[in-house]
Amino acid sequence: MAIALILLVMIAAYVIAKWRKLSVELCMLSSAVAGGIAGALIVQAPPLAQLARHLVEGTFTYLDVILVFCTATIFITIIAESGGVNYVVRGIIRTFYYKRVVVLLLLMFVILIPGALTGAGSISILTVGTPCALALGYLGIPKKRVAAILFIIAGLSAAAPPVNIWAMIISAGTAIPYVGFELPLGIPVLMLGAFTIFVLGWKRESNLELEEVLKDMPDVPAGMSMWRVLLPFLVFFGLVLVSRLLPFTLPILGLPLEFTIAAAVALLVSPKKLNFLILSRDTVKKLTPLLATMAIVGSLQQIMTVTGVRGLISFAVLSTPLVLLYILLILIIPISEGILTYGGAAIVGIPLVWFLDSMGLHATVVIAGLSLIWPLGDGLPPTALIGRLTIMFTKYEGTYWSFLKTTWLPWIVITIIGMLMIIFSSELSFLVRWSM
Repeated sequence: MAIALILLVMIAAYVIAKWRKLSVELCMLSSAVAGGIAGALIVQAPPLAQLARHLVEGTFTYLDVILVFCTATIFITIIAESGGVNYVVRGIIRTFYYKRVVVLLLLMFVILIPGALTGAGSISILTVGTPCALALGYLGIPKKRVAAILFIIAGLSAAAPPVNIWAMIISAGTAIPYVGFELPLGIPVLMLGAFTIFVLGWKRESNLELEEVLKDMPDVPAGMSMWRVLLPFLVFFGLVLVSRLLPFTLPILGLPLEFTIAAAVALLVSPKKLNFLILSRDTVKKLTPLLATMAIVGSLQQIMTVTGVRGLISFAVLSTPLVLLYILLILIIPISEGILTYGGAAIVGIPLVWFLDSMGLHATVVIAGLSLIWPLGDGLPPTALIGRLTIMFTKYEGTYWSFLKTTWLPWIVITIIGMLMIIFSSELSFLVRWSM
């Protein structure tokens, strides 16, 4: 009863902060502080004198994830600022404009790569959203469908390997190694991405000549070439591959250092002179909300642990009949993302994976299935992070809900695939073995 009261206090603090129109990060911080104070007064856990220590200590829980975020986003930003993204998109349109299947698939890959490397679908919108939206529009796709394509594929990019923040958070909280996700995440992301872009982008509503399209596309810096675009990516994936093939021969570099080395290569081969310090400062400034979310999620998770609230939520999950739990997940997972962003993985995902793992399901495949559904919540209020950015960068002028309704078919298919992966995770465990 006492722990339930603490949970109610935390919920009330979040609601009040949201009512006062504070940001999601401040809402979660208010909830963590209120929960800590309530725990100190009701169950003496944590002691009031140690509340500040737990709040600060929790901010370092996902320090490794924050480092990946920063270094990967700086790497992608250097590629974009040097003109690499515009060069690739322009080259795709110029070469494959009249081969619709090829051009749609290649644009899908362009949208997927930034989010896959950074773990944030918002980075895909920020770095490649504008040129890809223009390219899709030139292909005769209505703006509403362009926005829907960008939203769904940018969300899938956040779930794609090698960096999946939801999986990293759950792995850290359940002591599951963050390995073996390449195929369980990569295969469904590619299939669902292709399904989305063909279903929403196949119908052409206008026709433009190639010369007219190329004239309207952004210019490419002089000296930009394909090898300047590819070399940094080859360096990054080469470092990742070598560390996997020779794990006991080479020192462990880790993703942050691998991204840093690749960023240095991108900076060296850029045809434009870039001010690295200013670029890094501006990039981290754009990332501040996401970094703050990761830090506060750690504090919230620690407070919930020491007060017993996390155990209460785990008990609620354990006591829910399995069939009912599967049905509720269709709503709980996206809604938790819409309210808490990545915090939903810590609060809901960790006890859920513990429970399903104890039922004999394969934890890695379960996490992969959940990771497909979580990005859908980035289109739901109050945060709607990717959804709001998509509207902004595509310059869609209709209502937000009319845009969101356009995504209904990919939304349903992604939900079904994610749930099937969870339910039949044991049968799909071979994907994990093949990845390792």
